[in-house]
Amino acid sequence: MGDQAQRILMLTERFPPDLGGVARSSHRTAHALARLGHEVHVLAWTKTLQAGELGSNTSQHGQADGDSSSVQVHQLGLFSNWDMSLQHTSNVLEWLHAEHQLDLLWGHYVYPAGFLAVMFAEANGLRSIVSARGNDIDRLMFPPGDFARLSWTLERATAVATVSHDLAAKIDVLLNTRDRAVVVHNSVDLDTFRPASSDKALRASLGIDDEDVILGFCGEMRHKKGLPFLLDCLARVNQSRPARLLVIGAVRPREQAQLSSFFVERPEIEDRVIATGVVDDPQEVGRHIQLCDVMLMPSVWEGLPNALIEAMACGVTSIGSDAGGIPEVIDHGVDGFIIPKAHLNRLAEAALEVLEQPPSALQPIREAARKKVEQHFSHSVEEQRLKLLLEKALK
Repeated sequence: MGDQAQRILMLTERFPPDLGGVARSSHRTAHALARLGHEVHVLAWTKTLQAGELGSNTSQHGQADGDSSSVQVHQLGLFSNWDMSLQHTSNVLEWLHAEHQLDLLWGHYVYPAGFLAVMFAEANGLRSIVSARGNDIDRLMFPPGDFARLSWTLERATAVATVSHDLAAKIDVLLNTRDRAVVVHNSVDLDTFRPASSDKALRASLGIDDEDVILGFCGEMRHKKGLPFLLDCLARVNQSRPARLLVIGAVRPREQAQLSSFFVERPEIEDRVIATGVVDDPQEVGRHIQLCDVMLMPSVWEGLPNALIEAMACGVTSIGSDAGGIPEVIDHGVDGFIIPKAHLNRLAEAALEVLEQPPSALQPIREAARKKVEQHFSHSVEEQRLKLLLEKALK
């Protein structure tokens, strides 16, 4: 059975053209499953359609090597609350199963997608895979999370995937099991994210002076990602040399108050923060990453940040905390640098130490970072892990 093509339905909160990391990861995974020879359908919630409205289209994706894939996408307009949305989604799942005779449901994130995928699979005698990808485990594990729903979903799924060994270990502790999850690390496009010279025109368009060093951050800036430590690092580095914090992304709206309060106390660095806003074109993300002198990832808790892998693929020296799966990516002193999450207040010291190194000392680290991604975080490696996961689910 494991060698036969399966009819797989992925349930996810977002899928392109919607923006964000969830959309990108679900798109990448769905097309990877399709390239493995399976018939893949996606049911994604969206706010771009009226509540309860269902739209369908085909997602095409071509690889640099000419290997293309096709996925059928069904997008469902969200209601104002999850109770109504999940009940309506169940109706759509029944229709999709009647139309396509599904074999397996994939829940992208534990809740709500994973829970509903397992619930529907159990009710219809199907197999299910739940993909735990970040703080979804932590959010449900601690109050006011729903520990019962978390444990039920992970126990009843046919197979579980995680993006890091750290998450896999947490699941084993929760369920009192061993090797419950298959680790499928995130991956990046090595042709899009690659070492390149800094784009002087882009630098100028952002208003960054030639003498400024660029501290990079990629993603949504919020507390989970180390917002206060990023700001403190910028202020302290700026005391030694002119520096800019380039946020390739945006600040989460509810964190704006904290940002404003910081600028009231340190008005001299307000114009030293440059936020691009959402950049969803991977080519543009790569161009901005290549500007950075050092990429900062001071996460308080984490899954496995794609932004870190993208920076390393671009050959940018990176400093990350030891949260989540980050130590599975960075080998301290070899292809980047790790700072304990209990000492993130020393991020500026670590950044200055890197910035003071001559280019010749950092070049081997940059080359090692690129090589690490080529060996362990390419699309081909991810597809092999997905194949192993499916074999486990279909035994």
